Amino acid sequence: MSLDVPTAVLEAAERREMDDAQFLAVVRDSLPYAWEVVSAAAADRTGDKPFGEHEVPPPSESERGQLLRALASTSIRGALERHFGVVLAFQNCHRVAAFAPAAVDSEIYREFISPRGQILNQSPELRDC
Repeated sequence: MSLDVPTAVLEAAERREMDDAQFLAVVRDSLPYAWEVVSAAAADRTGDKPFGEHEVPPPSESERGQLLRALASTSIRGALERHFGVVLAFQNCHRVAAFAPAAVDSEIYREFISPRGQILNQSPELRDC
């Protein structure tokens, strides 16, 4: 799944003049489902919860592809984290968590990203994702 890059943004990148806002607009417009998922996870961070999350399976393989594209790309993921002020964590093919940057060294974060956390988040219906 490629990003749909407008000519003006491509030209700005070639001149080394592209900024995060331009890049984020490309991501938002090219990967709208992924943008919605990350936005929802970030918005789900409320006072008493250790992290926000989104764990609804994507409605189709196209949406799943968008999510995987966004979270597998270091530059896209980093831009999303900067924009939403979170650190993203990812399990399976659709569980996205948004942690406060200060929580990255916390026990809850370490547990979420651990092999044990991944195994405990498995179920038969997730095995084909």
